Amino acid sequence: MPTGAASPDAPYFWQSEKDGSTNGEITIAISDYVNWENADTAAHTVTSGTAKDGPDGRFDSSLMAPGSSFMHQFIEAGNYPYFCLVHPWMTGTVFVESALLVIPNVGADVGDGKTTFDVEYDFNRVVASARIQKDQKSITFEIVGKPKSEDNTLTLMLPKTLINGPYIIWADGKQITDFQMSSEGGINIVKIPLSSNSERLTITGTSVIPEFGPISMVILAVGVFGIIALSVRAQKFIRPNANL
Repeated sequence: MPTGAASPDAPYFWQSEKDGSTNGEITIAISDYVNWENADTAAHTVTSGTAKDGPDGRFDSSLMAPGSSFMHQFIEAGNYPYFCLVHPWMTGTVFVESALLVIPNVGADVGDGKTTFDVEYDFNRVVASARIQKDQKSITFEIVGKPKSEDNTLTLMLPKTLINGPYIIWADGKQITDFQMSSEGGINIVKIPLSSNSERLTITGTSVIPEFGPISMVILAVGVFGIIALSVRAQKFIRPNANL
C-alpha cells in the first residue's frame, strides 16, 4: 500500500514488485502466502470480501498501522476479493489456482469404496499409487521415475479424515524423523526429505479412512509468494521497508 493510498484520488492503491502491477490482483498456487505491507502514512486494513457486500470472514488484518504488515496463506483454490474497511475504494483480488500433482481415488480399495480422496502433492518424481492398510492405520505410497530437480522433498497434502496424525514415517524401511508438518483446517501438510532413489513411503497415523462416509476431495500446493509489499519467498516482490 503506497504512500497516498488513503486518498480516493491516488493514482493507485497497491503496488506489486513481482510484476509491477498496481491493480491489487495476484495469481498464486494453493498453499502460497500473500504478504501485504502498509507503506502509507495512514492506517489500512486488508479484509476479505467486497465494499458492497461487506467482509466475508475469510481473512482480516485488522487495523494496520504505517510500517506494519499482514500475511495470509491460501489453502483452497478460488477467487478472493479484498478491500480496506477504512478506505473502501481500495480493492483487489487474490486468484488461487491448483498447481499440484494428484493421486486420485485414494481409499477406493477399502471399506465401502465410496469414501475416496484425491490427494495432492508436490515432488520432483511421480507418486504412482497409495495403498491403505487399515489394520496398521497406515498408507504406503509407491514412488517412480527419475528426479526432475535436485530438491528431493516430498510435500503431501493429507486430509485428516483420510489419515490423522501424529505420524510415524518410513522410507524404504528407514524411519524418517526430520519431516515437518503443519495443519490448516482439515489438512495436514507434510514435508518429507527423501533420497533421489526412494521407492516406497509409509505413513502411520492415529486413524485412517473410515469405513463409511461421503466422497471427499482435498486441494492444495507449495510455494511461497509475496505481493503488494514484502516478499516471503526467494523471488521477492517488495523489499522490506521499501518506500512505495
